[in-house]
Amino acid sequence: MGHREELLEGAKHCLLEKGYGRTTARDIVAASGTNLASIGYHYGSKDALLHQAFLALTEEWGEAVGPARTENAGSAPADPYARFEDLWEKVIEAFEESRKVWKLQLEVVTRLDEDEVLRDAIKEPQREGRLGMAEAFLGNDPEADPEKARAAGLLVQALVAGVMIQWLVDPETAPSARDLTEGLRVIMGEKD
Repeated sequence: MGHREELLEGAKHCLLEKGYGRTTARDIVAASGTNLASIGYHYGSKDALLHQAFLALTEEWGEAVGPARTENAGSAPADPYARFEDLWEKVIEAFEESRKVWKLQLEVVTRLDEDEVLRDAIKEPQREGRLGMAEAFLGNDPEADPEKARAAGLLVQALVAGVMIQWLVDPETAPSARDLTEGLRVIMGEKD
């Protein structure tokens, strides 16, 4: 592994352990075993490195919990409610493991008004993430019907953020995969 990759890994570690605002360039250097000059050489600035590390962490989370289109695509339930519930079970089961990623995401969101570069850096990955969520949770193929996938992705992204906030605040009353599926059925008018 070269300095570029070591810096990225060190930055990811620091973000999860210290958060975005408390991570310093020296922290990253200590975690990566590199030197301060390497940050500027490979990333231009500490902030650019942190942006990349944040995006890498969120992408890794997405790959860890979904989507049904990967190796399990053949075993994904055909029933959309069963598919929805299956993936929510994976997301919720992985919550404790991904708790630090969720805390980091909330911290990053609170910084967006003051950090236009960060906001711009996450816009496109957020759009791509929506499409991936639409495909994973609901089976909407973004290439076959881009508008349907976009609309579905917006809904799923809102659900994911809301559910994870509930799990951070009060895990005892946070929704289960079954709760979410039943709620969806109610919204769709399929349950009295």
